Amino acid sequence: MKKSVKILLEVVLFVLCVCMVYLIVKSIMKPVEFKKQQQYRESVAIQRLKDIRTLQVAYKSVNGKFVSTVDSLAEFYNNGKMEIVMQVGSMDDSLAVAHTEKVKRASRKKLTSEDLLKLYEAGDNNLVFSVATKIPVKDTLFLRRDDFVVDSLKYIPFSGGEQVIMDATVKTVTGVPVPLFEAKMPYKILLKGLDNQLRINLDAERRDQNRYEGLQVGSIDAPNNNAGNWE
Repeated sequence: MKKSVKILLEVVLFVLCVCMVYLIVKSIMKPVEFKKQQQYRESVAIQRLKDIRTLQVAYKSVNGKFVSTVDSLAEFYNNGKMEIVMQVGSMDDSLAVAHTEKVKRASRKKLTSEDLLKLYEAGDNNLVFSVATKIPVKDTLFLRRDDFVVDSLKYIPFSGGEQVIMDATVKTVTGVPVPLFEAKMPYKILLKGLDNQLRINLDAERRDQNRYEGLQVGSIDAPNNNAGNWE
């Protein structure tokens, strides 16, 4: 065999070996990279579902029910108000407690918390009482969250604009009406753009485990304390 032909064959064999190694490594790394991307996307999606849950619980505390659209939650966040109980002074301060009782006894009428608040705002800072007051929702929730954007809540991350699947209802449980809600992000949308066969395998695995094929918080089928299926 001519030397040039032998060298050519060796080069071809070397290239084939390199290609085989590359394909083997790629086949091994594909599920590893898929899992890495899945976990990252899930972390972003879970935070968004937690934020939806926080707003739903706040909305229910004001209105007695949940809502079926994220737009309604955004409206509540932007324009709604929540009642909070504000504590003024400390019950452990015996002098302040005694002073407050003295002020109440000296009054010609029974003083309400609102009356005590007016006295406090007028300068009597030695009072102890609690009073319910309403403040804007946006001044209460997510104050320390620089990453919170209410207009993004309705969208499934990494989906290109697909919206969160949400519903709300009221079911009778042991004779008692119970408000319920759920919000879902299916893997086929959340993991869009990743290896489709691995995503199909993931969905099949979840079905075999009788679990939702994606991320979900709450349930309209039965009360679950508004839990997420990742918890």
